[in-house]
Formats: sequence, C-alpha cells, structure tokens
Amino acid sequence: MTTPDWGLLMRRALELAETGRYGTSPNPMVGAVVVDRDGTVVGEGAHRRCGGPHAEVFALQAAGDRARGGTVVVTLEPCSCFGRTPPCIDALVAAGVARVVLAVRDPNPLIDGAGVAALRAAEIEVVEGVEAEAARRLIRRFSHWQRTRMPWVTLKMGMTADGKLSAKGGRGQRVTGETARRAAYALREEYDAVLVGVGTVLADDPNLGRRLGLNPEPRVRRVVLDSRLRTPRTAAVLASHPEDVVLLCTEGAADARRRRLARAGAEVVQVAAEDGRRCEPRAAMRALAERGISSVLVEGGGEVHFSFLRAGLAQELVMFVAPVVLGGRRAVPAVGGAGFPSPADGARLRFQRVERAGEDIMITAEVLGV
Repeated sequence: MTTPDWGLLMRRALELAETGRYGTSPNPMVGAVVVDRDGTVVGEGAHRRCGGPHAEVFALQAAGDRARGGTVVVTLEPCSCFGRTPPCIDALVAAGVARVVLAVRDPNPLIDGAGVAALRAAEIEVVEGVEAEAARRLIRRFSHWQRTRMPWVTLKMGMTADGKLSAKGGRGQRVTGETARRAAYALREEYDAVLVGVGTVLADDPNLGRRLGLNPEPRVRRVVLDSRLRTPRTAAVLASHPEDVVLLCTEGAADARRRRLARAGAEVVQVAAEDGRRCEPRAAMRALAERGISSVLVEGGGEVHFSFLRAGLAQELVMFVAPVVLGGRRAVPAVGGAGFPSPADGARLRFQRVERAGEDIMITAEVLGV
C-alpha cells in the first residue's frame, strides 16, 4: 500500500472541518479524507450539523467500495459510543479500512483513547499526532467545554482607535463600517448564545438574533444580565421567539417584574449577586452551562466586558477597531469597570490574528489570564 503525505491530507481534512464552523456546536468541527490502497483520494467529508452524520460517515459513503484496504485521515479520534448518531468505529470496521490517521484524540472523557483502542482491537493500524496543533486549535471551544463544563466565552467589541464604544450619551451610534459589522454578525452564527448587559438593552435595544443565514439553525439563545429585571416587555430581544431569551437576575429583582417577563415568554433565572448588585459572572455561566450552552459571544457593554475579564472567564477577544479617534473623558470605553490597578495585574493577551475588515481592523486575541 502506497504511503501518501499524511500532513498534506490532514491539512485538507482540516479545511473540510472548517466548513462546519456554523452548525456543529456543541459538537466539534471534524473533517475526513479517504484514500485507497494506491494513495488516491476517493472520498471526503465533514461534520456540518449537530445531530447529523459525522465526517467519517460522509467520507466513507463517498468512497464506497474503494475504501476497503485504504486509509481514513481524520482530524479527531473517531467516536466509539452512541450519541446522537451511531459510533463511527462501526462504520470504519464495516468499510474494511486498513489504517486510520488522526490528528488528536477526542477530549470527551467517554471517548478519549477508547476509539483508538477499538480500532486497534479490530486490527486497524492507527497513526496519531499528524497536524495536532492545528487540530487542537480547531476544536478549542469543544475541548474547553469538555474539560471545564463551562461555556467558552468570547468578548466582541466594536470600538474607535482609542478604545471607545461611543461618545457620552451616544449609545447606538455605530463606529465601525459595514464590512466589520457583517463580520460581527457572522460571529453570532458560531456561538450557542449571545449575551449583553441590560444597559445595552436599554440604550441600543438590540434584537441579538442571527441575520446572515450561515447557521442551519436560524435561532440562537439570547441572554441578558439584568440583575433587577429592567428589560422592558417591548424590548426588541423579546419581539420574536422570546422562548429563546434567558434573563439572568439576582434576588433583588421584584417578583412582579419576574412574572411580567415570564408571561412575555422569557426564561427568568436567578443567580448569585456580585457586590450585592450585579449578576455574578461565574454563577451566570454555570446557569447557562446547565442549559447546555457551550459557547457564549459577549457583546457588551464595557462593564460586562470588565466583569468577565476580572473573573477570568473570557477565553478570547475579538476587537473591531475603526480608524477614528473619539476622545473625551466621559466617552463610553470598550472595557469599563473599576479597571485593573496596574499593567502587571491586567488581562494578558496573545494576538492570534490581525486582518482588514473594510476600512476597519479585526483583531483576534487569546486571553492568557489575569
């Protein structure tokens, strides 16, 4: 059997996996390539929708009988247990493949290593670790969820070059251009939930829904941190599919407001308070985790951004920076709150990507810690 370039084939599998970016959560993105005995690609597949067939199944279906005696190159260890779909191990054994080349093992403790063991027990050769770092980055949200059972949190900010969301009293005035806004809307399509503070609801009245149709599921969970339940019943976030809305409040929220918003269709959830007033971020994330939400896009405002950074709950920042300097001591900052006492105490970042978004710049950064 000819030995192809496993790295080249794995990079193609990673490209295929990316096609599932908008539909697989809370499952991981996975891609697979099948080559026959001669090293010719005879099938490709990707996991594109949670609950749908896995990448290996699509690739084996495309390959048909030519998969027998061949190799499956896959970005993640094949599953060995029943979930929403049957185990991929069964499909690989039934197809008669001779070898499986994988990038990383599945971080799900129910699968981690069990898939590899099952393949070897079926006398299928296993090669591990090909393009492992790229594969780990691809499934970082899934890995975080499996490891911590807490949602992956990305803070999204649209701001001026001097870090302002708006001038004093100027909420609702967009600072970034259309290309950046479209990129920001595309982010919503990737996450299980979109979260804002009630200040953003009162100032901007956002709908927080998906707009671009990139995700096969058009609806998204919309979450408001609203300690005293000040969200009006007429708010845009409640105008359509209010059953997708989670309002997180504290003990201080009036019972009448709880009943009124529950009658409007929202789920009202009480969580612990921070400083006796605001919703405590970690308690809020636990409440969302209990509802199966594995990833959250936080869209502000500045007070909310700071609270997540201070609590060490943010894994990533995505900043859209407009070529505008606003200035003003009382302008609204992208990150507010009390602030960190010194640079040494601040949230440390590692810039991952800087790219143009029309006239603006999109910066993606990993949060290293506080």
